[in-house]
Amino acid sequence: MSSNQPIFMQRLSGLDPDIGPAAGTEIFPYWSFTKTTISICALRMAQEGRIDLDRHLAGYDFTLRQLLNHTSGLPDYFSLPDYRKAVARDETPWPAEHLREATMAQGRLFAPGQGWAYSNLGYMLARELIEKVAEQPFADLIRQIILDPLGLDSIGLATTREDFARLYWEGAKRYHPGWVYHGCLIGTAADAARLLHALFMGRLLNAPRLAEMLIRHPLGGAIEGRPWTECGYALGLMSGRCADVGHAIGHSGGGPFCVNAVYHFPDLKRPVTVASFTDGWQEGLAEFAAVQAALHD
Repeated sequence: MSSNQPIFMQRLSGLDPDIGPAAGTEIFPYWSFTKTTISICALRMAQEGRIDLDRHLAGYDFTLRQLLNHTSGLPDYFSLPDYRKAVARDETPWPAEHLREATMAQGRLFAPGQGWAYSNLGYMLARELIEKVAEQPFADLIRQIILDPLGLDSIGLATTREDFARLYWEGAKRYHPGWVYHGCLIGTAADAARLLHALFMGRLLNAPRLAEMLIRHPLGGAIEGRPWTECGYALGLMSGRCADVGHAIGHSGGGPFCVNAVYHFPDLKRPVTVASFTDGWQEGLAEFAAVQAALHD
C-alpha cells in the first residue's frame, strides 16, 4: 500500500501526555475517533452520577451502553445508497430526522444485546442523549470535560464547510462535516495522541470507569489489508491485537479523502500512543503506520 501524501504522525510515551516532540500544526478531521470522545463524556457523566448507561432510552428498547459498544441492533446510515450519492454530489446534509427515518426504514438488525453491528446512527443518538442530560451542546461538553483540562487548543467540532476549509487535505473543501451525524472533531495529530494518551494515564476517568470503558465485545481474527490479528470493540474504542505490538486500543477513522488511526499500545516495554493521518480511503494504511511508529524506540 502507498500514499500520494506524507503520513503525519505523533508518538507519545511515559506518564506525561505532553512528552515527546510535537508534530506539525496541520489540522485534520478525526472522523470516527470522535466516537471515543463521545464515550469519554458519557463515562465521565456516569462517574459523576449524571447518567445511567444501562437505563433504556426513552422510546427505545436499548441502553446508552449498547449504543456505545454497537450492540443496540440499529442499522447504519452509510449503507443507504441515497446517502452516499448525496455526499458524492456535495449536497447540503439532510435534516437529522430525515436521516434517522431513512436509516431506520432498513429495519432493526437484531434484538438489543443479541449481536454486534457498527452504527453511526447509534452514536448520533448517544450524542443527543448526553447533550439532553447535560443541557449543553456537545461542543461545550467536550471542551469542559476533555479539551480545557488537557489544554488541547487545536481541537474543535467542525460544523460548516468553512471549518473543513482549514484542513490540510485539498479534498476537504468539497465536504460538509454535517454528513457526519454524530459530529466530527478536527485538530492536530499531536492533540489526538495527547487526548488518547491522557485517557490511559487516568486523567479523564477514574480507574473503575476506565476499566468499564475497556470491556470489549470480541469480533474475530485477522482482517485482510490491515494489521489486526484479533478484533473487538469496547465503549467507543476499537480493541484488539496486532502482531509484534500486542494489544492496540483506540479508533480508526476515514472519510472520502483521508484516513486516521489513533491507538494506545499498552503491551510494549514502554507503552506508547500514536496518532497517524494520511490521504486515501484505506484505514489499514494509517493503522500499519501507527504500528510501525509504536515499534520505533
